[in-house]
Amino acid sequence: MKKVNPFYKSKEWRKCRMAVLIRDHYLCQPCLRKGKITTANTVHHIKPLETHPELALDEDNLESICPTCHNQEHPEKGSRKPVEAQRKRRATVLKVEANPERW
Repeated sequence: MKKVNPFYKSKEWRKCRMAVLIRDHYLCQPCLRKGKITTANTVHHIKPLETHPELALDEDNLESICPTCHNQEHPEKGSRKPVEAQRKRRATVLKVEANPERW
């Protein structure tokens, strides 16, 4: 299991995170762009923290996001493999026929 970056426990991050959630009215921004209204409880770095640490607390690089959209942004962090995360669930269709000998 990957360790949590200590940055996410900092007072500065918690304050910035709350400001972004309030700014976005706790609404998922990717969902809003698709015309859906979904509650957000996560703040996402648009440009990754690992490659752009200078933007860690830049509110222009942060957006409120729902868990579903966040998992789509980071399939490698979920329990599924990226290919499985992108695959849609399909229904199984069974063809049922009566036994002609019985009728």
